Amino acid sequence: MKMQMVIGLVFPGNLQDEAIICSLCKDFDVNLNIIEASFSMSSGWAILKIEGKETEIKKVFEYLKSKNVRLQQIEKNKGGAL
Repeated sequence: MKMQMVIGLVFPGNLQDEAIICSLCKDFDVNLNIIEASFSMSSGWAILKIEGKETEIKKVFEYLKSKNVRLQQIEKNKGGAL
């Protein structure tokens, strides 16, 4: 089932040289829209709208957790537009 959601991410500083958000689009079958973001040398955060099949979004969440990115679901909508 296709779904859309808005998620908040907090990135630890040790990921500053990794293209985490880019990897989400390249490695998983999801569409992303960056709503707002801020990054520094010590940390970063982003609010993203993500769209895709529920199974792909779960894979994205697993990948982010494996990178120690904190994740918070802000809004969720199955099948329709946000």
